[in-house]
Amino acid sequence: MSDQNPHRPPSAPLVVDALGRVTPADIDITKPSVARVYDALLGGKDNFPADRAIADTLMALTPNGAQVPLYNRAVLGRGVRSMANAGIRQFVDLGSGLPTVQNTHQVAQAIAPESTVVYVDNDPIVLAHGRALLAENDRTTVITADMREPDSVLANPDLLALIDFDRPVGLLLVAIVHHLNDDENPGGLVRRYVDALPSGSYVFLTHFVDGGAETAEIEKVMLGDLGTGRFRSFEEIRAYFDGLELLEPGVVYNPLWRPDPGDDVPDPLTFAAKIIGAGMGRKA
Repeated sequence: MSDQNPHRPPSAPLVVDALGRVTPADIDITKPSVARVYDALLGGKDNFPADRAIADTLMALTPNGAQVPLYNRAVLGRGVRSMANAGIRQFVDLGSGLPTVQNTHQVAQAIAPESTVVYVDNDPIVLAHGRALLAENDRTTVITADMREPDSVLANPDLLALIDFDRPVGLLLVAIVHHLNDDENPGGLVRRYVDALPSGSYVFLTHFVDGGAETAEIEKVMLGDLGTGRFRSFEEIRAYFDGLELLEPGVVYNPLWRPDPGDDVPDPLTFAAKIIGAGMGRKA
């Protein structure tokens, strides 16, 4: 298929290994990354031994742990559909991770083909794998940027080519804010992005939920081996929606956030079902 996307970022040298994994030549694959650990948890192939080692440890600590990323992926889809059904036609997905099934643009464009989507991630491998999406979809792009630098992200010309901040935007912060340490001012960073959104915009956020002693060991592994991964209370997570209208059902565990008819919601909720919570807010 020919490349017709004017928003494709410039090429970088790539290496393709025996398993077909595409990696920028200057990436140190001995150091784990959030995007690749998440890919490993989802059963993807775009990860390396350093990433799988952490994923395996997390699985060992979490009964039925394979369900955790699946619940999070499913709630992402429900969040995007909710925003698209509310009339949102442009989306910014911060910390998007590696492409997998039911990506944001696929969900949004299934409802409204004119929807535009910008993926933002600080792992260059995400860009390398996003090129296949860019080649066939001129309403979608991937930029390599760090969400901890909001001024740079919001001024990125590739983002501004697809996102008009004079019209409502759907901002996705899915499983990314918990990778901001306390000293990185996560609340202030979220507010900076929210402040840039026009009236009528939506914010969808998922975050590790502090389960006391049950989640303490998982947090210890993530902070020690990956360097990020903070579990916070529901009260702390709700604070990210300050100044927004927090929509029903509020901030709840992932499987409880607007489940689709026929969804298998555990009753009672399993430990794996209570690792991450989700919420959506609307800017008046």
